[in-house]
Amino acid sequence: MPIYMDFHDLPDGVTAKDIAEMHQADLKIEHKYNCRGLTYWCDERRQTAFCLIEAPNQEAIKELHEKSHGAVPQRIIEVNDTLVESFLGRIEDPENTQNTQINIVTDSAFRILMVINLKKKKLRTENIETLNAAIRGYKKSIINIVSKHKGRMVKQKSNSFLMSFTSATNAVESAIRIQELHNCVITPDLEFKVGISAGNPVTNGDSIFEDTVKKAEYLTFVTNGKIILTPEVKDLYESENQNNPININGIKPLSNTEMEFVIRLFDYTENVWTNSNISATNYNKNLGLSKSKLYRTIMPIIGQSPNSFIKGFRLNKALELLDKQESNISEIAYQTGFSSPTYFSKCFHEAYGILPSKYNKLRLASANS
Repeated sequence: MPIYMDFHDLPDGVTAKDIAEMHQADLKIEHKYNCRGLTYWCDERRQTAFCLIEAPNQEAIKELHEKSHGAVPQRIIEVNDTLVESFLGRIEDPENTQNTQINIVTDSAFRILMVINLKKKKLRTENIETLNAAIRGYKKSIINIVSKHKGRMVKQKSNSFLMSFTSATNAVESAIRIQELHNCVITPDLEFKVGISAGNPVTNGDSIFEDTVKKAEYLTFVTNGKIILTPEVKDLYESENQNNPININGIKPLSNTEMEFVIRLFDYTENVWTNSNISATNYNKNLGLSKSKLYRTIMPIIGQSPNSFIKGFRLNKALELLDKQESNISEIAYQTGFSSPTYFSKCFHEAYGILPSKYNKLRLASANS
């Protein structure tokens, strides 16, 4: 049977003990609805609770909650148990440490998520193998640093990492150590892009932590050479450190206004970037900004003009597709919104210093060596 996670927005006055009692009430009658309650998370401060339940469908969960205690969840999503454990550390009730009959769980599901992208800047003929070797070496070090700062590795792709932390301080300090590692081992054609966001596992998206992961990924496109934080992560870090303002070299917290712009910019881009007819003019219209206002807003945050941003976003996607080896160059050109393979090759060469056909051959040769 599928596994679901639901979200409960708790009324004022509801405590962890109340949620524990509701969980026990679910367990007593769950068999009637062919459900199996696995565990839950409760956050009194944020007034949220999340249940992990094996069930035939969402309706069975709603009926179970309705009959056992009347608290129907505001949202339910289907989840993967392995992914839940990677983000949250468990998929069953923790050992009873409360010395009570009803194991009261006070473990919050709120997490700080960090995305790291290792971005290749120049792809010269002589440096392909060097870059690939550097990335392999960095991977081991990143995993060790995250583990030492009590983080959990959620996902690894070829050049990117997704990590989960319960503490903003541990997430930020982990990012600092990783940046220091990059600064010590000079690899000029490779840069680290780090974004840190925070949130709950069930929001508006269809996947666990979807909105929070997106924010962290968006932040990796922000101005080079910084560890970029959402406003919420900044506030969490400062509250964990005696309310001292965060003033660390290499750390850039975004303001609420800047973060709102980043979300709007990338949400729109994600929907249109494959369309070759999309240009900066479309951004002006859909973001509700004049040409000059869009330019003045995007430059301090992203460090690129609107047209350069769109082109760079497409080239980044194209490089990912080339590394996956799933399509030929012509297919990738059209898939990533370029008007022709010739124009794509020209833009790729301008950005990376090598033609995509040459890069493909060198990458394949490196992989087979």
